[in-house]
Amino acid sequence: MIPNYQQFMRPFLEVAYQAKQQGKEEVRLRDVIDVLAEQFELSEEERSELLPSGRQRVIDNRIGWARTYLTKAGLLEATRRAHFSITDQGIQAVKSKETIDNAYLNQFEKFIAFKLQSNNDSEKLPLQPPLQTESLNDDDITPDEALLASYRKINDALVEDILERTRKVTPAFFEHLLINLLLSMGYGSTKESTAHALGKSGDNGVDGVINQDPLGVDQIYIQAKRYAETNKVGAGEIRDFFGALNLKNAQKGLFITTSDFTASAKDTAHQLSSRIVLVNGKELAKLMLRYNIGSRDEQTLHLKKIDEEFFEG
Repeated sequence: MIPNYQQFMRPFLEVAYQAKQQGKEEVRLRDVIDVLAEQFELSEEERSELLPSGRQRVIDNRIGWARTYLTKAGLLEATRRAHFSITDQGIQAVKSKETIDNAYLNQFEKFIAFKLQSNNDSEKLPLQPPLQTESLNDDDITPDEALLASYRKINDALVEDILERTRKVTPAFFEHLLINLLLSMGYGSTKESTAHALGKSGDNGVDGVINQDPLGVDQIYIQAKRYAETNKVGAGEIRDFFGALNLKNAQKGLFITTSDFTASAKDTAHQLSSRIVLVNGKELAKLMLRYNIGSRDEQTLHLKKIDEEFFEG
């Protein structure tokens, strides 16, 4: 029987810890999956078992979620694509000999913040009450609510993962990423004209320009900051960008950051001009998820309901 994702948490950490002791700074996710499949003596049939979508193995999905939760709690750290290293907190967890599951992870502020963010995002959706499915029995929520809560949880984890990876890409890759996103959203006349405009980096306080038409009559000026989570954009940077827009007689400005804006930066953008639109890291990641930039559709679920008019005939 394939263990659930929580049962994979401690074994995952132990593999990463053993690698650390052997002088290896990171482990590859695929290697961890193979090691755990051997450790739990899973049969070939169990190792090959697929999710209902038919696109991913059950063991890959469950170990992947164990990795996600351990990373959100700060026990693992992503080093590069599909590679991870154990943190000092993770080493302490391994040495504690305690059962490592969601209840154990609740002691870590990062994990609590991740869950609170998920709940806060859920509250913003109209006509849907906030759900905390981990503390409810199956009988306490309807199947529709359970499905929606699971969908939100998956997307919340994806947003965090996309944002984390975006912060680590090269400046050239970040520029390419933004070009693809803005084009997917319907901005820019052609890929060539948009890419060329964005390539003019550091032009008097402006990182790029989007031509809304082939002649570039209608333009949006862009400022993009690939900042760490703790390095927030301040009011001074907003004023500098506003000054650059005035020098160019620009009517529209877009300020994008992978971190966030301070309260004074938001107030400044609002007071100076409504032309400047601010996009923080979470908003950027959600847009990337929505327009399939750095992600792709895994499966589609069709939720059916009774056609009342059919039965009235």
